[in-house]
This record gives sequence, C-alpha cells and structure tokens, in this order.
Amino acid sequence: MAQSRQDRLDHVAFGRKRPNAKNVIDSKSLEHCSSEKPAPTFSRNALWRPRRSAGPGLGVLALLALAGCKDSAPADAQPPLAVLTQTAKLSPRAQTVSLTGEIKARIQSDLSFRFAGRIATRSVDVGDRVVAGQVLATLETTEQKADTDSATASVQAAEATLRQASATFERQKSLLANGYTTQRSYDNANEAYRAAQASLDSAKANLATAQDQLSYTALRAEAPGIITARNAEVGQVVEAAQAVFTVARDGSRDAVFDVYEALLVQKPADGNVEITLISNPGIKVTGTVREVAPVVDPTTGSVRVKIGLDQPPPEMTLGAAVSGVGRFQPRDVFALPWTAFFTQGGKAAVWVVDPKSRAVSLKPVVIDIYRTGEVLISSGLSAGEVVVTGGAQLLRPGQIVAPTEQQPTALLPARAGNAG
Repeated sequence: MAQSRQDRLDHVAFGRKRPNAKNVIDSKSLEHCSSEKPAPTFSRNALWRPRRSAGPGLGVLALLALAGCKDSAPADAQPPLAVLTQTAKLSPRAQTVSLTGEIKARIQSDLSFRFAGRIATRSVDVGDRVVAGQVLATLETTEQKADTDSATASVQAAEATLRQASATFERQKSLLANGYTTQRSYDNANEAYRAAQASLDSAKANLATAQDQLSYTALRAEAPGIITARNAEVGQVVEAAQAVFTVARDGSRDAVFDVYEALLVQKPADGNVEITLISNPGIKVTGTVREVAPVVDPTTGSVRVKIGLDQPPPEMTLGAAVSGVGRFQPRDVFALPWTAFFTQGGKAAVWVVDPKSRAVSLKPVVIDIYRTGEVLISSGLSAGEVVVTGGAQLLRPGQIVAPTEQQPTALLPARAGNAG
C-alpha cells in the first residue's frame, strides 16, 4: 500500500509517471564525461520528493553536468594574415617618354596695320597660300589720300619759291661782280635761296611720309606661307598693331609639345626625338630639341618644348597630330607592383615587414613615376627591405603577417606620356 501511494504522489507532482534516468540526464552525455569527471549521483528522495517541485534544481544540475565535459582550454589566437611581399632592390631604368603634340611653322607671324582705320577689302581667308608682297586687306584711304595731295601741293609751292630765290640770287651775284649792288643785298639773296631749298626738302619729306601712310593702308604678306588665322572682317574698325591675319611661313617646321615640368629635371640620353605621324605611324622623322620655354604655364603646369624638323615629310602638314618619343639616361629606382602603393595623409607610402617579428609598419616613399602595373620609387626605401605587395589594404600598424615572397617586376623601359 505504501508503494502504491508513493507512485500516485509522483504522478501528481510531475503530471506523469516517474521518469527513468535517461529522461533526466542524457546518458550519452554522462558517458562522454565519465572519463573526465565521475557522473553525479542523485538521491531518490532529493529527486522524487512529492511535496516540492524538483524541475528547476534538476535543470541546473543537468547543465552543470554537461558543462563539466566541455574543454576548458582558451580559444587559439588569430592567425597571422597571409600577404605577398617583395624585397626592395635598386634597378636601373632608362625612362622613355611618349608625348603627343602637333606640327607648327617655325616662324609664325601676326600681321597688322600700322595705324587705326576701317577695313575696306579682304582678299584672303584661312588656309589660303600667299606669296611675298601679296595684298591681304586694305583700309579706307580717304584721309591718307588727302594728306598725300596736301604734301604734293606743298612740294610744288616749295619748288616755285626755290626757282624764284635761285633767280634772285644769280642776279645779285652778277650785279655784285660788276659793282652794281651791295654785299648786303647779295647776302640776303643767298639766304633766301638756301631757305627755299630747305623748304623744298621738308615738303618732299612730308610727301614721302604721306605716300608711306597711303601705302600702309594695304596689308601685305611679308613672306610666302599659309594663312592660319583671320581676326577681322570688312567694315570692322581696327586699332594699330591689332592682329588681322596669322601667317605660317614656308620652310622649317617644329613639333610642339607640352611637357610636365618634372620630366625636364631628368637628363636626356641625347637631344634627338623620334617624331611619328599619328594618322600614319609609318611616317617618321628624327628631330632635335630646339627650344624649351623658360616659364611654366600656370594653367596646365607644363612647359612648351619645340622639336626642330629641318626637312619634315610632306605628310606632316601644319596642325598634324604627332607623337614624340624621347629617352632619358638610366636611373636607379625601386620598381614595385602598384598593389604595394598605399597612402597616409594623402602622401604615398608602402608597408614594410620586420624580418624578425614579422610586424608591419607604414613607410613614406617618393614616387618617381606611375606606370601600367607598377610604380617606380626614387627614395624612401632601402635595398633589402621587405615590402608588402599583396594585401596592403587590409593591414594596420604592428600587425603580424605571414609573408610569401613574390617575383619582382620585369626590368622594362619606363614610359610616361601626356597630351600636348
């Protein structure tokens, strides 16, 4: 009877019949931890006491039993980051610079009138070929013709005065020889003759000036060439020295380039530059550096360089686009893949690996030139330093890495270019 009563109490307390041991604690878990810790034992009275709830206490004991079988060793530290590296090594690079420019006349003149006036005629336009002395445009000549007529009249009057003074002087000279006049009269006649001669000379000079002014109303080509620009039209009033036409003279040509100032610091291998016609790469000619501008263009930051072409091919016409290739003397630089490039505060830098601790640090460098796939570093590195070339964007100062050496870039001629 006592046993039956106990079973009923158990059923009331738990809402079901008394569970066996595997319903309370997983038997596999107990077996797993039996090799490390002995399985906890429970008193029947403690687990199956009918008058209090044993659920919460039983759950805590089960969790403690399961936790006891877990490994208590701490988690492993984060492994070093795998990166690609390259040992810095100085190598000579003979830089080759490729530029784009255009063909221009060696002598290009702006033609203008010598005084202000209204344009009456224009006989040429852009692209026309002209010869020396050809009239290109004229001004209205009303005022200049009037000045010429006035000067002509002054000359005629001076000539008449001179003829009269000359006759008087000759008469006084004859009378003085025969004693029929005084010395004073003779001297007066002589002075009048000299004054008339001077007046005629002055009138002739004024006439020549007026005639020159009249001739200046016609704008003429000074040498054979091609009209490359026109800046005025018929009926327009122009000022003295205002450019009306631009003429590119025939003869030698120049290939003109706008070069970055940094390139001019380097020493060229020689003064020769190979010029190639862009529209037909088969047409080439070799020129020499003829002129380097002494100032830097404040807008573009470039310097204008002219390459003289004494005998350019006929296909290299004015305005033709050309490319020029110049070579500089070799220099020792560090060549690294562009993936090694990093920035710190807007300045170029690379990650360097300490060979002992394998910790990385950021090192500022000076980039000599950027190339396709690589950068050339002129200073900031030392030969033998290990530089990160792959994974640089994932690093932080002091981070431990697992470096893998990468083959250095091929020793190819350095190239640079700009649009001119």
